[in-house]
Amino acid sequence: MCGIIGAIANRDISRILIDGLHKLEYRGYDSAGIALINKDSDIKSCKAVGKIEMLDKQLLDTPLSGHTGIAHTRWATHGKPNINNAHPHICRGEIAVVHNGIIENYELIRESLIEKGYNFQSDTDSEVISNLIHNNQNDSIDSFDVIAETISALEGKFAIAVIFKNDPNRIIAARQGSPLIVGVGNNEYFVASDIIALLSVTSKYISLEDGDIADIDIKKGITIYNSKGLIVQRSIKNTEQRNDVSGKEGFRHYMLKEIYEQASSIANTLENCIIDDVVQDHIFGKNASELFDKTRAIQIVACGTSYHAALVASYWIKSIAGLNCVVDIASEFRYGDALIHDGTLFITISQSGETADTLSALKKAKRQPYIGSLSICNVIESSLTRESDLVFLTRAGVEIGVASTKAFTTQLTAMLLLTLALAKRNGIDKMLEIKIAQLLATLPGRVSDVLKLDSKIAKTAIKFANKQHTLYLGRGSMLPIAMEGALKLKEISYIHAEAYAAGELKHGPLALVNEEMPVVVVAPKNDLLNKLISNIHEVSARDGELFVFADSSVNLEKIDDIHKIEIEPVNDIIAPIIFTIPLQLFAYHVAVLKGADIDQPRNLAKSVTVE
Repeated sequence: MCGIIGAIANRDISRILIDGLHKLEYRGYDSAGIALINKDSDIKSCKAVGKIEMLDKQLLDTPLSGHTGIAHTRWATHGKPNINNAHPHICRGEIAVVHNGIIENYELIRESLIEKGYNFQSDTDSEVISNLIHNNQNDSIDSFDVIAETISALEGKFAIAVIFKNDPNRIIAARQGSPLIVGVGNNEYFVASDIIALLSVTSKYISLEDGDIADIDIKKGITIYNSKGLIVQRSIKNTEQRNDVSGKEGFRHYMLKEIYEQASSIANTLENCIIDDVVQDHIFGKNASELFDKTRAIQIVACGTSYHAALVASYWIKSIAGLNCVVDIASEFRYGDALIHDGTLFITISQSGETADTLSALKKAKRQPYIGSLSICNVIESSLTRESDLVFLTRAGVEIGVASTKAFTTQLTAMLLLTLALAKRNGIDKMLEIKIAQLLATLPGRVSDVLKLDSKIAKTAIKFANKQHTLYLGRGSMLPIAMEGALKLKEISYIHAEAYAAGELKHGPLALVNEEMPVVVVAPKNDLLNKLISNIHEVSARDGELFVFADSSVNLEKIDDIHKIEIEPVNDIIAPIIFTIPLQLFAYHVAVLKGADIDQPRNLAKSVTVE
């Protein structure tokens, strides 16, 4: 959620920190700040509420420079977005801290420090860290030992980076549950929440593990201690991410650019996955064949958009692979009790691979009798991929827009590949296997074709943009697509949208339908179409305005007050992927008409690293 970047070098690093903050904007934030140790060994800081551009403007008036520093984008958890609550938090000019995560016992620590004479300037849980570090300082105690003592008193999940007035050539960083990496340059070092923040200065990085403390000294280099206080070696990796992902390339917003990238993202995800119409097991990991042979049931855990991908996958796994499939929201699964059948494979789906609830669910699952774990993820350098037995990378590329688009459709593509890999062990008809493999191969072209509806959808959005509430309806595997469409609309346009199984319309939601409550319907031509048309008539009979995304062969001409977006006929198996695209475009154009912040909608974050 929040973004951390820090640097220590033999050059001014102020611009590196600000550029890094800009790269971390995709995570979502409401304030930003920077702290540097200047040539006089004083800690100087600058903070701003709102966009990083506001921080840039302040720094033009009062420039900061230094060789050691930290910076941060904050997404509010404790305390409103304001200057006092923005990071870095500085105690008495001697300690500066940036923090991601939540300190669960901060109130007790705060009360204790107030009794010792410490004043708090913010409402955050984070400020207790800087004050506690200061309290633990002693002239005879090394900075590392001070941090280790401080961390031992903290409860919760966090990542921190700390600089010291009296130890200006040093940054100490620690990870407990929230992502943090150490970047390795040419006699200079960095810390960050995400390697994307460092791509302009290095491609080499070290992933810190839970409990690690990294002691970074410009002269001595990097020393990493594990949770037991022992020095450990963590491998230096080279990222596969590129430093050319930030531009909009002529698109008005990142979200629209990423909607249009879906054909290529899906093509990249499918590359080398299918040979002679057969899905290759090795794409999921070197031991995938052995694990899939043992698989008798599936448990999927995910959050948000990834949860919707999991729901679609459950339809495929049951109907095509013939396996029982249970889907849970990660935040519910981690606190509940699961009935685990013999031979159950545990699957997590996450765009970032750092979603706190999904990670915790995986850690819980590893203590239970699942036969193994598989993660479907878009980031190879993530906690989720490191924790899983098997990994499939979706290769969507970096997704900047907070509202997920290409990550979702590549997740669906990955799950259909997995379905085929499992189905070939469970007696799938060979002709059906070939058919689905060939349908997957057509996906990039079909996505490109459906994007041609963009201008028509933009015109239809004009008729919708003044609405305040809406219902989305779908049946079968299209119910999760309706849920995803409603989520996209509410995320970026702030219109209240709820999705229902169309058969549930009469069980409550129909009471809401009138001329002020439009209904969006997802209507491919499948076995449930006639029942869905009956639901459409029910809405029309109550003066509900209808926005129907339908197969072009579906006849809806006798229905009043209907706006139909026609989609070329598509096979029912891949229809969820294809019908997703126009719903994304619809949400986008409605949000544009409402003047919303498309790429960074209020109150939301891209990578949800807290509960």
